[in-house]
Amino acid sequence: MGRPKQFDPDAAVEQAMQVFWRKGYAATTPQDLVDALGIGKGSLYNAFGSKHALFERALVRYRDGQAQALIDLLEQSGSVKGRLRDALRLLVELDLGDPDRRGCLAVNTAAERAMTDEAATELVRRMFDRTEGAFRALIEEGQRAGEVASDRDARAIGSQLLATAVGLRLLARVAEGPDRLSRVIDATIDSL
Repeated sequence: MGRPKQFDPDAAVEQAMQVFWRKGYAATTPQDLVDALGIGKGSLYNAFGSKHALFERALVRYRDGQAQALIDLLEQSGSVKGRLRDALRLLVELDLGDPDRRGCLAVNTAAERAMTDEAATELVRRMFDRTEGAFRALIEEGQRAGEVASDRDARAIGSQLLATAVGLRLLARVAEGPDRLSRVIDATIDSL
């Protein structure tokens, strides 16, 4: 009979997500994870199999929490342009308010692991697809409501908004303040 688990796996994935988010995949050592999770290496590998398997679970947790929060904001009621502006401002506020300036775990993972890590690349691609789909749906709603010109390609605008959000997340990591980021948001909304 095996010993009962001495830790909460969900809490461990949350802690691991925080470490990967702060340090990146490559710079995170198994010892970093052991220290953050408060468990032994044997328990880490018995529970999660590998550092990479734990990283994948951390990305899924990020998607289900952080990334979903943006989509939830976009799907609220109210002015389409107002919701879009609020969503982009929220990203900037979160990033500038983070003392570690971690940015977005999905964006960071795309920059670090794209095309060298098939599983992580696919998880990030699906997160981006989901976000882009939410942007496109919002634009289509705006077109039906007359807030966005109906002759504009909603799919192309959705892609542009995803690129804007990704760019904002990267710029916020090095921004001295919100001015440049606010200009990007205002220009984006004004272009609709």
